[in-house]
Amino acid sequence: MADIQDIQQQIIDEFNALSDWTERYKHIIKQGRDLEPLDEKHKVDENLVRGCQSQVWLHTRLENGKVIFEADSDAAITKGLVALMVRFYSHQTPGDIISTNPTFIKKIGMQEHLSPTRSNGLASMVKQMKIYAMAYKTKMAEQPTDA
Repeated sequence: MADIQDIQQQIIDEFNALSDWTERYKHIIKQGRDLEPLDEKHKVDENLVRGCQSQVWLHTRLENGKVIFEADSDAAITKGLVALMVRFYSHQTPGDIISTNPTFIKKIGMQEHLSPTRSNGLASMVKQMKIYAMAYKTKMAEQPTDA
């Protein structure tokens, strides 16, 4: 899997190649359509991201020291936003997730083009993903190592 900084640069390059925000919104929506469907069993209250106007479910697991995120939303643009965040943070170590902020959001001008409620929702997604990463990092630190 790609390095988190490489993924960040790929996202910036993709958006910079698009001519205007109509094209960029279409790209965000396409990201959501391409997102792997979330199993219905994970669409439960405990997986809802608080602070999002739309419903956003975020399911996570740890595999081989990497955090795997799966997500879904009931709104097209929000689903695209969470798909970008899954692409950015999934398959990364808890430490990389905690220490790396999604600066691509600002670099591509997304903040100025999202409504305040969508911006808050996006911030809530990032916060929730970092909370999961912190929990996994703590859990990994507590596990005995084979000496």
